[in-house]
Amino acid sequence: MKRIAILGSTGSIGTQALDVIREHPDIFCVELLVAQNSWELLVQQAIEFQPNTVIIANQSHYQRVKEALANHPIKVYTGKQSIVESVVSSEVDMVLTAMVGFAGLEPTLSAIEAGKAIALANKETLVVAGELVTKAAMQKRVPIIPVDSEHSAIFQCLVGERSPIEKIILTASGGPFRNHSLEQLMHVTKTDALNHPNWCMGQKITIDSASLMNKGLEVIEAKWLFGLNPEQIKVVIHPQSIVHSMVQFIDGAIKAQMGLPDMKLPIQYAFTFPERVNSGFPRMDFSMSHTLTFEKPDTNRFPSLALALESLRAGGNMPCVLNAANEVAVDAFLREQISFMAIPKVVEGAMQAIPFIGQPTFADYIQTDSETRIKSVELINKNIIKWRYS
Repeated sequence: MKRIAILGSTGSIGTQALDVIREHPDIFCVELLVAQNSWELLVQQAIEFQPNTVIIANQSHYQRVKEALANHPIKVYTGKQSIVESVVSSEVDMVLTAMVGFAGLEPTLSAIEAGKAIALANKETLVVAGELVTKAAMQKRVPIIPVDSEHSAIFQCLVGERSPIEKIILTASGGPFRNHSLEQLMHVTKTDALNHPNWCMGQKITIDSASLMNKGLEVIEAKWLFGLNPEQIKVVIHPQSIVHSMVQFIDGAIKAQMGLPDMKLPIQYAFTFPERVNSGFPRMDFSMSHTLTFEKPDTNRFPSLALALESLRAGGNMPCVLNAANEVAVDAFLREQISFMAIPKVVEGAMQAIPFIGQPTFADYIQTDSETRIKSVELINKNIIKWRYS
């Protein structure tokens, strides 16, 4: 029985992870559930799965959760520090890090220091502090198993291989605006951006997918997960989302991992690795006609991807700046303060304003994240009239 801690249990990845656990109660159990704000769903999950501990990060919901679970043998805590302290429990075998954004970094590092296997769904952890995290994982001999469909695909293609990688090819659906002109992109709404053609995800990652920032973050994550140079990582647009990513080896052979767009498959694979277990997931039917197409991404229309690649080449604390500015900008877009095309403008402005640190420490990452968020808000407030409509 593998005991799982789920950080971000009420989000898209967390709820699908619980679907996987629900299907396999003989091999998985829930030890810890963590949510930020969705306390009612957290309570429902806790009553069903009976974890040892639940944490509601937002302290204003703590009393409601505690009262709702008063008749259950479940410990209830609140606050960010509780998460950091709970993931190190001897009762936890694997930690699924599915919290959104920078908030996932410290709990992930804490779990690694405690020797816990990591199922990584929080790409920002490696984007912000990839060198720090991978170094800690190597020192503690902790496996980091990717949950993102693209990185899981690369991981699956590499199992059993000993030959060097020539390059990896990350696929992107292109999002809802793949065929939009620059003029059309100026006028997209929040509702438009949240309407992803293939995947059902949380709001932040859905906006990132629409802007292609998500693919840029995945390129940075891939560098650290697989020990690659930036030149070895390519991005192609694949609207059907059937080929989840590919690996090209030094002899020119290419392996691809394929499947229907369903996040439960990479989640289950991370939980069961190195084994595979049966599932009730939908299957591809190759007797039916399928058309698979691929095209080059357009960084003129989607500058967020170019900014992410620029931050990767710069290194140091620049990916941390990129991530923090993007989180602020996406939040402003979702609150309809700025336009969709203003998101990369916020990011670019922050990258130009925040001092570069070549060899950042953990404290430097915390400081960079804080300074970037302040600067990004300043940029938005300064340009809010212009950026609301352009």
